[in-house]
Amino acid sequence: MTARLSLYQKAEQELYKLDRSVKGKFYDFCHRFREDPDHPSLDLKPLKGDGRVFRAKIDPSYRALLAKAGIDDKGQENWLVIAVRHRKHVYEELSVAINRITGEIEFVDLSVVGESVLQRAGITLTPTEPEPQPAQEPAPEPAPAAAEPLLTGVTADDLRDLGVADQLIDLALAVTDSDELDQLVAGAPLLSKDILYGLAAGMSLDEVRKEITTPVKVDLGQDYEQDLGAALARTTVTTIDADIQAALEEGDFRAWKVFLHPTQAKLVNRTYNGPARVSGGPGTGKTIVALHRVKHLAQQLPPGHNKPILLTTFTKNLTTDLRARLASLIEPELLDRVEIAHIDQLAARVLSENAVKGAAKQRVYDSAALNVLRQLLLELDERRWDADFLYEEWDQVILGQSIGSRKAYFEARRAGRGRSVTRPERAQIWKILEQFTARLDKDGLETWGQAAERAARLEMERDAKIRARQEYKEAVGGKDLIHRDDGSGMRFLHHRYRHIVVDEAQDLRAAHWKMLRAMVAPGPNDLFIAGDTHQRIYDQQVTLGTVGVHIRGRSSRLTLSYRTTKEILSRAMQVVNLTGKDLAYDDLDDSTDNLNGYRSVLRGPVPDLVPCASWDDELERLAAALTAWREEITTGNGGTGPRRDPRGSIAVCVAERDMVSQVMFHLATKAGITVAELTKDGPKGDGEVHVGTMHRFKGLEYQKLAIVGARDGVIPRTAVIERYRATDPQRCAREELRARSLLFVAATRARDALRVSWHDRPSPYLPV
Repeated sequence: MTARLSLYQKAEQELYKLDRSVKGKFYDFCHRFREDPDHPSLDLKPLKGDGRVFRAKIDPSYRALLAKAGIDDKGQENWLVIAVRHRKHVYEELSVAINRITGEIEFVDLSVVGESVLQRAGITLTPTEPEPQPAQEPAPEPAPAAAEPLLTGVTADDLRDLGVADQLIDLALAVTDSDELDQLVAGAPLLSKDILYGLAAGMSLDEVRKEITTPVKVDLGQDYEQDLGAALARTTVTTIDADIQAALEEGDFRAWKVFLHPTQAKLVNRTYNGPARVSGGPGTGKTIVALHRVKHLAQQLPPGHNKPILLTTFTKNLTTDLRARLASLIEPELLDRVEIAHIDQLAARVLSENAVKGAAKQRVYDSAALNVLRQLLLELDERRWDADFLYEEWDQVILGQSIGSRKAYFEARRAGRGRSVTRPERAQIWKILEQFTARLDKDGLETWGQAAERAARLEMERDAKIRARQEYKEAVGGKDLIHRDDGSGMRFLHHRYRHIVVDEAQDLRAAHWKMLRAMVAPGPNDLFIAGDTHQRIYDQQVTLGTVGVHIRGRSSRLTLSYRTTKEILSRAMQVVNLTGKDLAYDDLDDSTDNLNGYRSVLRGPVPDLVPCASWDDELERLAAALTAWREEITTGNGGTGPRRDPRGSIAVCVAERDMVSQVMFHLATKAGITVAELTKDGPKGDGEVHVGTMHRFKGLEYQKLAIVGARDGVIPRTAVIERYRATDPQRCAREELRARSLLFVAATRARDALRVSWHDRPSPYLPV
């Protein structure tokens, strides 16, 4: 009988860490096992401790541990590979169970638990293939003296009720410090790990139940413990086929970037009756939820060749990253049904479709348009108004609200703009900005903000036509409108997309939201939005309800970080809350947001905060740190871990644009480190270390990250703060908030290691 093999997620993580030769033998083993699980060379045998767990030979040294999950409707046996071990580390005490909360298969491995905890719990491990013992064994060490348990005020029934695996409950109550807890959860199922870390971090039983247990709870029948086949369907696994070999070679960094936690899966698979939003701090998986949401929606599509799903975000280089990650997540035929475009690209496409011959304009960035405005003010000898203030008034209020007349501007809402303006002052501002837009038009220029506003108007007009046609059709009893539509083109007019998924939503303009709202018909699962206003690094503040995107009652918040370690998270949190002030971050819905309850389940080294004597000293010490990181990755942490190519795993984030070339030159010419610049199109070149400005790192993730040039006067920029400190305190506070967010975003791009350096005085936002 042939077999179908799946790979348990923790087994997949173990495989990444094994030597390349063992990975190859494992793949050969899978092929042989699928053909004939009972072949004598596999030596398939059940363990004595748990009859549902089997061990089979990969080669003379390594064993695969498997669980049998029944026979499918094609007559194939379903097997789940739950671990890959050296034969010395395979014990009879290994077990599988079905979790009473999630209904998923859980594999418990006590061999990774600290010896002291096992002794206190009275557990002795029995190897399945014992090694020959010396004639006289040394006497066992006495159990360590009793110490105060780490989890106080918690009972075995509490842990069982929350969903901790039965085999770990007594052990968890015997743990006395955080190091022992780290050892315990290393072999624990994911839900048990989250619960135990949450309790150890000081969460109450009710908080753990609300934030960790309840979101993943499913309704199970009375006999759920016996049905491994049904449990397998609820468990996150990877089908072992030709694609798994490439994934194993690439290492765990790829898997981590698309890993979906069960708590997140609830958000992905839900049906929403309108726009829905997920928020949360860095590393909580908002982008991963968005990607899996695209996958879920694509799987529900009827057959076809169109692209009814849009995945969009703010920047071009982030779009490149999303495309690569989605390609590793879904099949090519489903990927072909998804349009992936950044928001300005989308607006440009709308304008191109509606372009009048000979009327095309050159689109310029804000800096170029601001220079035009400055020149105009000089010509007018206008000294009452600052060019930056006028430009933002035009960009955020007039363009942001699609204001087309002086009267409408007089009535416009200016929330968040800081400095108030009187009616006579509005008249002055309107007159200057009318001349400014006339100058841009005369020069054949338009900003991307203008382009977004025009695209929004065009899409809203299109949406109005579609709605009018539908209303007329309903009014005449649903009759065919072929004769009415002939020659008008209306017959083929419909909304561009069925579903739209937005990542990094906090940085989109009001016009962008109006355009997106018009591109998809209102209804179930129309818009899915992921964002975090603590990471807003552009000055675009939008209340979604004012642009027709109503998310009330359909907002969810993620609080557990699966990317950033506790140590990195602690430093980053100090950046956004260092002064102790009640810093106001909006929630995109006319209220405020915070990071209460935001925490990490990962542990790692404390970030390095490195003061330097000069810029040259900073570069020298950076090169030394990167060399050590590269060695650590390529040699597998001194031989204790997997050897990997460091490309795409290490990055340098700089505070100013001109630092990019200086860092790249020093690393390449004086340290022998190959580099690739992060551009709007993604990494330019194939260098080991990516280098870019803080803005370029938005939405990206690296195992090891260095931030350089984080000094006072640069973060925040002294010139900007001093300009507004006396004249516009609200604007000054907003600029400081944006600078904090930029440093916060940069620091939380790191997964395992973070290093921050400066010369002269450090940024006042750094916790030093």
